[in-house]
Amino acid sequence: MDNKYIIIAICMFFSIMQITAQGIIAKNAKLELVSDAFKFTEGPASDKDGNVYFTDQPNNRILMWSSQTNAISTFMENAGRSNGLYFDNNENLLACADENFELWQIDPKKNKKVLVSDFNNLKLNGPNDLWVTPNGGIYFTDPYYQRPYWTRTKKEIEKERVYYIDPKKKTVHIVANDLIQPNGIIGAPDGKTLYVADIGNKKTYSYTIGEDGSLSNKALFTSMGSDGMTIDNKGNVYLTGKGVTVFNKKGKQIHHININQNWTANVTFGGPEQNILFITAMNSVYTLKMNVKGVRY
Repeated sequence: MDNKYIIIAICMFFSIMQITAQGIIAKNAKLELVSDAFKFTEGPASDKDGNVYFTDQPNNRILMWSSQTNAISTFMENAGRSNGLYFDNNENLLACADENFELWQIDPKKNKKVLVSDFNNLKLNGPNDLWVTPNGGIYFTDPYYQRPYWTRTKKEIEKERVYYIDPKKKTVHIVANDLIQPNGIIGAPDGKTLYVADIGNKKTYSYTIGEDGSLSNKALFTSMGSDGMTIDNKGNVYLTGKGVTVFNKKGKQIHHININQNWTANVTFGGPEQNILFITAMNSVYTLKMNVKGVRY
């Protein structure tokens, strides 16, 4: 191929990428540093008012970013070394509290309840991230990351799995058993598709969600793993690691948001209109105004 045609093709590619990026990011919007006063931020989750709760795991606390004032306050100390967070359909905050390998439910008055701590009488590896379905079912990932605050040094459950909590029976089921190290997880706006990042295999998969919560039709979504994940109302999927990489629902990359940090752990949408992308990265949290919106049921 003639060099000039190669150059034209490259220019067209980047033009398309730029147009697509302008479609999802608000005009003239810039990445804003909210605060860098933490040790390692994770697990952002938006409540019904658009406030975003996130964790500072090494400091064992859950914090809240106010969507009205842009201020950050402490929601809970001694937070079970919580990692991933998500609000259920009754506005309880669910937390992957891996200090004792548990999944917590925290009500608006900050009363906590342990939802899951073991499977078949074996301690979980360490719940990491989760997603709540439109009907209240809960999917969560259970990889093994050796923590400095644990006394144990090996797994009780060899497999690193994805589990599902039935919203009616409250029973826990294995729904994915063939991943190396599942981590980030998010569901599609219609509740019919689940995305799971196998960070240990540097891949992200899509699954069809059955009426009973079972998963089928596993398919490669993209050859990239992810720490945390989110999705917008157009079905675009946001993966993290080196910044934030955005894929359309067909698994094609449409944009990359560069973050000046060694690692970007997680991402969600917040704000009263769910159009603020909230990003946790190392010791910092950032916001970016978007044209697309997050999904709350």
